[in-house]
Amino acid sequence: MTAQNRNKIWIWITSIVGGLILILAFGAMFLSARWKPILTEKIKESVYTSSKHLYKIDFKSINLNVITGSLALRDVTLTADTAVFDSLKTQKLAPAYIFELKLKKLQITGVGILTAYFKKQANVNAIILDKPSINMILNKVEKQPDTVKGDKTLYEQISKTFNSLHVKTVKIVDADFDYINKTGLKKTKNSIKHLNISINDFLLDSLSANDTSRFYYTKDISFELAGYKSITKDKMYSMKVDTITGSVASKKITVKGLKLTPLYPELTFARKYNIQKDRYDLAFDKVEFNGVDFMGLNSDQKLRARSLKIGPAKVEVFMSRESPPPPGFDKGQNYPHMALKRLNFPVDIDTVKLRNIDLKYSEYNPASKKTGSVDFKSLTGNILNFTNDTLQLKRNNHALADLNSLLMGTGKLNVKIDFNLTDKNGAFSYSGNLGSFDMKALNSLSKNLGLIEIESGNIQKVAFKANGNLRTATGSMSMLYTNLKVKLLSDNIDGQGTKEKGFLSFLANAVLVKDENPKKGESPRTATMTNTRINSASFFNLMWKTVFIGIKDIVGVGIVPEKNPVKQQKVIAKKIREQKRADRKEARKEKRDKN
Repeated sequence: MTAQNRNKIWIWITSIVGGLILILAFGAMFLSARWKPILTEKIKESVYTSSKHLYKIDFKSINLNVITGSLALRDVTLTADTAVFDSLKTQKLAPAYIFELKLKKLQITGVGILTAYFKKQANVNAIILDKPSINMILNKVEKQPDTVKGDKTLYEQISKTFNSLHVKTVKIVDADFDYINKTGLKKTKNSIKHLNISINDFLLDSLSANDTSRFYYTKDISFELAGYKSITKDKMYSMKVDTITGSVASKKITVKGLKLTPLYPELTFARKYNIQKDRYDLAFDKVEFNGVDFMGLNSDQKLRARSLKIGPAKVEVFMSRESPPPPGFDKGQNYPHMALKRLNFPVDIDTVKLRNIDLKYSEYNPASKKTGSVDFKSLTGNILNFTNDTLQLKRNNHALADLNSLLMGTGKLNVKIDFNLTDKNGAFSYSGNLGSFDMKALNSLSKNLGLIEIESGNIQKVAFKANGNLRTATGSMSMLYTNLKVKLLSDNIDGQGTKEKGFLSFLANAVLVKDENPKKGESPRTATMTNTRINSASFFNLMWKTVFIGIKDIVGVGIVPEKNPVKQQKVIAKKIREQKRADRKEARKEKRDKN
């Protein structure tokens, strides 16, 4: 074959292929133009019908390419008809959640048009919603009893048109998401930016509804929230989250880099309030829910999980005694098990796992004008049966905590707490033990808050147990120690620094304080302890102060009466007011002298 003939063949082939492309292009344009109004009407009708007339979809334009099987809708809105919702609510058929959607573009790719037409099988490669605005509204609705037969299934509603609907992936990219809760007395709203959601392998056919490996017809729904930042409504804290991820298939929700940071230093923060207010500084490296029941979370708004793992983390709490406690407020309602009971949604977690948490409580004492602190380093342990779910409480109404930590970073401390989750009086019991410990490590706490300096003292072992409730705690303890010596300090209300009470310190060590337990030739001393909580004292204040009463009794200073904390607060508040008036008077005098 000559070169000239070969060129002619290639020209014919090119002309035929080009002609076919032109025919297909014009055919595609013709079909697209013809199918656009049909598809527009069909889409709107399908959304309206399949949602029982609850939802309406609208869009500005539709672009269709029959060759590539792609479809694009622009300026899309999805709205709910409130009249239809109210009607469904009356019939007890209304869904708990209502959705509102706005987005610039909805992209659908890889649609098998011929398969859909000839086999009635709708196969889609991907559906992409780019930067949508989504409102998810939770309403309080009643459900019909299970014995009542429901309406047609989702498959039955599409079966006249398609035998199956299969979408490989649905992606929601960089969404603005608002969660609106209308179930309480007041409507609440939480906003999230930059949310990504992926839905994997959605299949709707005659069998998929009964496929237990699927969650609402999907193999998996996963989400990711990255870079969340906000300022709390009271403008006192900043909140930051690095990432929140979750997956239905793995039954897991993971939060990384969660921080709640005060916007003011400790005393500045406290002095912005006229009453005592706890200041929190929280940093959680990781919080992880495992074995999450997403079906129950969606349908019943119930958080059911096999475990919740928290840590590593740092938790710091600061409180100033300068200001009076809130009038009429009882911190007893914030006992851990009482606060759990007050949650407005059911929680049922088999095990809460605390891992490597550094916990620090600090308190400013205006009597010493110093801050005392107690540290629990590397707090680790488990809390079993963390629940407020009514059915679970009938089976087991006790939560058990078993916690280990290093007191002041050195003493090995174990504490076990048994919470009665149904007792109206907040009943609980606790026990614990502390290993060898240098008592001088407590000076940060005892000097600044108790006005007692520990010069020396070595603990060999402490063991205690007690029963408590909203008002009191009673129990017993033992403490073995040697070489205890203390100094008593004066307060700093009218001065510039705490001073040693020399004679009283000598008298205390010589007469009252027993420098060891047991004394040679004697049996170890034990103590009974009873403590009554005041309204401004917390759950943990009741626990440690009850133990402190036992310690005082064993070391020999139990006979020394404690100052009434309410009267002491009034005296301190009065002296602070007098000092402020004197400061203002002095400032006015200095101003006059300058003029």
